[in-house]
Amino acid sequence: MTTHYLAIDLGAESGRVMLGSLSEQGIALEEIHRFANLPLGNDQSLRWDLDALFREIEKGLGKAAERELQIEGVSVDSWGVDYVLLDDAGEIMPPAFHYRNERNKAAAEAMLQRIPWEEIYEETGLQFIAFNTLFQLAAEEPERLGKAHLALPMADAFNHWLSGIAKTELSIASTTQIYDPRKRRWSPRLLEALDLPASKLPEIAPSGTILGSLRPAIQKATGLTETKVIAGLSHDTGAAVAAVPTTEEGENWAFLSSGTWSLIGAELTEPLINEDSRARNFTNEIGYGHRVRFLRNVIGLWLIQECRRRWAEAGEEYDYDDLTSMADEAEPFAHLIDPDDDRFFNPPDMPAAIAGFCRETGQPAPTTPGAFTRCALESLALMYRHRIADLSELTQRSFHRLHVIGGGSRNALLNQFSANALGMEVVAGPAEATALGNVAAQALALGRLNSLQEARRRIAKSADLATFLPSKEPAWEMAAERFAQFRSG
Repeated sequence: MTTHYLAIDLGAESGRVMLGSLSEQGIALEEIHRFANLPLGNDQSLRWDLDALFREIEKGLGKAAERELQIEGVSVDSWGVDYVLLDDAGEIMPPAFHYRNERNKAAAEAMLQRIPWEEIYEETGLQFIAFNTLFQLAAEEPERLGKAHLALPMADAFNHWLSGIAKTELSIASTTQIYDPRKRRWSPRLLEALDLPASKLPEIAPSGTILGSLRPAIQKATGLTETKVIAGLSHDTGAAVAAVPTTEEGENWAFLSSGTWSLIGAELTEPLINEDSRARNFTNEIGYGHRVRFLRNVIGLWLIQECRRRWAEAGEEYDYDDLTSMADEAEPFAHLIDPDDDRFFNPPDMPAAIAGFCRETGQPAPTTPGAFTRCALESLALMYRHRIADLSELTQRSFHRLHVIGGGSRNALLNQFSANALGMEVVAGPAEATALGNVAAQALALGRLNSLQEARRRIAKSADLATFLPSKEPAWEMAAERFAQFRSG
């Protein structure tokens, strides 16, 4: 028997409505609708266009209804940290701020005057990032926050729109830096520091919670009538890691969720929160069944995305395949950068930022798109090597395989560079890990799958996977030594 689900996957650049079909052969995906997710405003007022997203999601649901399939469930996943405020009537209070909005840095600094970073980490086990929800809420005007009834993470706000039920799913609650993963609740200490009543944060729902049916208005607008709304795995990384195509319990494999950001880590059974994990800025996010995603957040293909955008503005259009081919032909290790350097977070001109870093560290600056792209890819691979070493020391585990999931798993050159840098096997895929994990969480909630292990086995059956073996070139060891000289942490 084949059952059908809709995964609404919202990313920082685009969104999709994906049809997932579960059978004994695995999980098949089909893209029903794709749309852009373009923020509004400038750096000081950057915000999300929620109205456009609502319209596009509704359009995608309508297209799904035209298939005349029995759609058992629908669930929304999104990036973490951003949120939507609702008033007493359950209506959205605009704006919904973008995590790259410049208001966050000053708010983070002010919050750290109220409560030391060491206490924040001890409460939450989350790495320091100035745009975490804790700091974003600290940036809110007190009057606006006072008028709000609830603050809902982005994906949960859309699940609320679909169902009328306001809950925060566990995986995305754990990204807010307000959640205590050891006591499994919102942190009273941090709510006090925010001067935020606990009533303004919703009930935390376990991953795979059935919220209810689609609201009548949504049923009428889309034609979907017998579909349940499910808070599956609202955080996109949580959904992606649930789709790692392995049945092993995690002792010898690590994961890399590769996209705009690189999230590199391992699954644990309990949070790992100590001085060493804080010093290395590792984070404890929660996944399906309270598994801990112990990871480090590293900038990812954002480096290339922003170079490509800047070149397009100058009239030079390159697709990603072109850039990767040019990078493959470029000189190896001619230019290296520290991807974690603050200048790469949101520069107006990414190529200029990369060139500036190279000059400041005594290296020649790249001059061609291929050289810039190779610089970014080699530097990312070397950063992965460093973070896997940190991960191994912190967890006291020896890793023998890296599973690369998400859109970045399609970049064969980066996968090979990663295998070379790490000296270990890299298994790339599935590229659509987030949508697959979203569908799997729905099927688990509805009893169509019995366990996460079964879900991963089904995914492995149907996933398009590629294996990359290390080349053991001495040049990678020499490059790693150079990289260590200017790496920030």
